[in-house]
Amino acid sequence: MREWTKEERYRELKSPDELKDLFEETKKSIYRQHYHIQPVTGLLNDPNGFIWHDNVWHLFFQWFPFGAVHGLKHWYHVTSPDLINWKKEGACVYPDTEFDNKGAYSGSALPKDGDIYMYYTGNHRDEDWTRIPYTCVSRLNKDGSAEKFDKPLFGPSPDYTDNQRDPKIVYDEKTSKYYIFLGAETKDNHGRVIVYESEEQNCGWRFKGELKVEGYEDFGNMWECPSIERIGDKDVLIFCPQHLKIKGRGNTVHHNGYLIGEMDYETLTFWHDGEFHVLDFGFDSYAAECAANIQDKNRAILVAWMGLPDASYPTDEDNWSGCLTLPRELTIRGRRLVQKPLPELKLLREEEVDVSEGVLPIACELDIKIAEGFEKEDWNMSLLGGLSINYDSINGEITIDRSGMKKRFNIELGESRSRILENGLKSLRVFIDASSAEIFVNDGEAVFTTRVFPTEDEHGFKCSSDSTKIRIWKLKRSYPEEFVI
Repeated sequence: MREWTKEERYRELKSPDELKDLFEETKKSIYRQHYHIQPVTGLLNDPNGFIWHDNVWHLFFQWFPFGAVHGLKHWYHVTSPDLINWKKEGACVYPDTEFDNKGAYSGSALPKDGDIYMYYTGNHRDEDWTRIPYTCVSRLNKDGSAEKFDKPLFGPSPDYTDNQRDPKIVYDEKTSKYYIFLGAETKDNHGRVIVYESEEQNCGWRFKGELKVEGYEDFGNMWECPSIERIGDKDVLIFCPQHLKIKGRGNTVHHNGYLIGEMDYETLTFWHDGEFHVLDFGFDSYAAECAANIQDKNRAILVAWMGLPDASYPTDEDNWSGCLTLPRELTIRGRRLVQKPLPELKLLREEEVDVSEGVLPIACELDIKIAEGFEKEDWNMSLLGGLSINYDSINGEITIDRSGMKKRFNIELGESRSRILENGLKSLRVFIDASSAEIFVNDGEAVFTTRVFPTEDEHGFKCSSDSTKIRIWKLKRSYPEEFVI
């Protein structure tokens, strides 16, 4: 393995001094977040390699440093003791070898013997521009330095298109083997998950076959970011089917969802309950990454990219784009996953705000409770001037609509999203940052995630019902605006 210096890595890109100048311009944007992970410069998309190791949470994300475009991807590294307060560690996987010369794409991580191993797709292009996806590995040492293996673990399977990416590594105690799940596409353009296996973590990998998921043979033409998570006594298959429309999702063709069931590693079969569920009912959530909670095996922690492929956002004009969702507790309730705000988020509360003033701080949390006996009545609230939350008691449906905002974007994908609530509207917790809103309904029964870009005069709120109790807290900054590459 060879260790590369930062000077070598940036020799053919731009100097760190130029990046620092770009950062000074970027942080002037009024839409820079306060407590969400965002890029120091340029573009952020998929979260990667989310793990708990040596009493620290490690999280990586896709990063292109030089603008709001999907350019040459790096892995950027952040750490946290509590999933609330984050430290920037800087870039750690660079597109600087033959096998990843066109980008270090998404993947996962696994600790072993005190180190962290990062598994990613090396996007390689030949001289004739033929794409070859390699599954590569890099080791993050205890001192924070990273070293790539000289060669990939394996190359692409010849039976699929060059859309093979996003390795998720897992270890199965029953078979005593490691498995890597890859998103893939058949040559007749159907989404699949393909699987490799090995008795060793970093060598001896061989192609095992295609994951059998009955009833989903024709469900999108590429499945990105596949993952198997064990939550309680169930397995959950999470993936992102692309280029298909799903009822209730407007014109969006890229989705993030899951199936609940049982994983059989020996036969490569995922036995599921039959229904694909979206993870998030809002507008902007994709490429979810999970980390097992070592203190409670009945749940996991989930974080996702607060964005979508092939979409644009107003901060593109400020030469940066993207952020991650808040980490969420993931549990199973009945036949559905439930996402709840972390209890630790209360540490962000700086001071309580007088509700009667009708003005929201730039970064805030709203705790909204519907009085008992009123949960099945019509209800509506407007936030930030033009973001509306409406509950229709006749249809039992909650709808989030952002068409009233002055800065509208991705209009062609649809500006409202809805969800049926089985037992009426009882409570909401809403987390607002400078350019986002995350709405948790009925203790995690539904989640709506949306980017919003309010103007300076769009910070009011109004509620239609006197039966509603509202508490608002101003939230402190927990993701530093500092230049670390």
